[in-house]
Amino acid sequence: MTRWAGRAATGGRAAGWTVAVWVVTRAALLLCVLKVVTLPGPDVTGDVSVIYRGWFEVLRTGTYPLDDVTWQYPPAAALAIASPAVLPFLEYATAFFVLACACDALVLGLLLRAGRRPGGSARGVGVWVAGVPLLGPTSYARYDLMVTAVAVAALVTGARRPVVKGALAGFGALLKMWPVLLLVGTPRGRSTRRTWAAAAGTALALTVVCGAAMPGALAFLAFQRDRGTEIESLGALVLHGARHFGWEGEVRLNYGSVEFLGPYVPLVSGAALALSVVALGWLVVWRLRAREFAASTPYDAAFVAVLLFTTTSRVISPQYLLWLVGLAAVCLVVRTSGMVLPARLVLVATGVTLLEFPLLFAHVVASDPLGVLLLVVRNGLLVAAALIACRRLWVRTVSAPRRRAARTGLVSPGGSVRTRASAR
Repeated sequence: MTRWAGRAATGGRAAGWTVAVWVVTRAALLLCVLKVVTLPGPDVTGDVSVIYRGWFEVLRTGTYPLDDVTWQYPPAAALAIASPAVLPFLEYATAFFVLACACDALVLGLLLRAGRRPGGSARGVGVWVAGVPLLGPTSYARYDLMVTAVAVAALVTGARRPVVKGALAGFGALLKMWPVLLLVGTPRGRSTRRTWAAAAGTALALTVVCGAAMPGALAFLAFQRDRGTEIESLGALVLHGARHFGWEGEVRLNYGSVEFLGPYVPLVSGAALALSVVALGWLVVWRLRAREFAASTPYDAAFVAVLLFTTTSRVISPQYLLWLVGLAAVCLVVRTSGMVLPARLVLVATGVTLLEFPLLFAHVVASDPLGVLLLVVRNGLLVAAALIACRRLWVRTVSAPRRRAARTGLVSPGGSVRTRASAR
């Protein structure tokens, strides 16, 4: 009893320090987005005070922003954009930042609770507490933190409530698409059927409701067509280099982000899409061949899936790192997760992202040596994290179980599966 009480007291003190660090760092973020403290580089709050606020005014008229090609989000994104209306006594941007902080606190609470379960760990809480401020004020100046909160809630509730996980994943997918990848690691059998059915049902129902409530719910699908390659993406490194050898393209604010436009850009964008298809193919093969789903597998697989599609995307905006930080944190609340090293690489990449945007973004736009170096380091860290994470997931769920089965005589040396009867 004394030993248990000592451990509880130690855990309580650790949690107290964690919350204290969270309060200090989040106060600093609020000071930045409220412009009490100003960082070098472009103003990251313009998306909220100008773009989101403009969309909000359009949504209030009863329609989606049909004439704005920068509206490239699924229909439920309107809920995030309109959410400041729940705080009518605050100016729009201020209300948005307060709600972002509230979602941040919700994630902290979910991770603290998950870390106290049997087999849990406090490492995931540390990843979240450190990762959000590492991205700087961009964390609170985009609605991605709200989406990440939904994704974290889906994963930490999924083991015991698969229907809730599916419903949250379906809702998250209608906020910003990527949460659909949370379903890839659901254990086979009844759990998968219930989770995937709940996700599909929720997504379909919300799409119907949004379409019936306002025109233009699916307009975002057409606004993605003519995009270029975003200058922070992996493929953009080729074009950054080409600028030093007389490439005739240009950098322009296009469809809401700073992109490369010109010769060979469609080829680079096509290559990025091909890599994403390869990533999807790997995930399908992994899903078909995975033999063992441990407690950490649903979290690890979701992290790997989102990491793959983020890294291969033609748009690696800074806020995308929030997705990875949130999923890495969920992985590490399980003591047996194999994603410790990839999670650390993601944290370092998040810190480098703060340097490239907003602090030194002018160097990135100019493709000068410092800007290119920052992108090489950041994107290189993401590639390394993705490759290591894929290998660890494969070994833990495919290779190692097959070797164990071979030693017990259930799999032949050539790899074919034998039943217990044939083994005897």
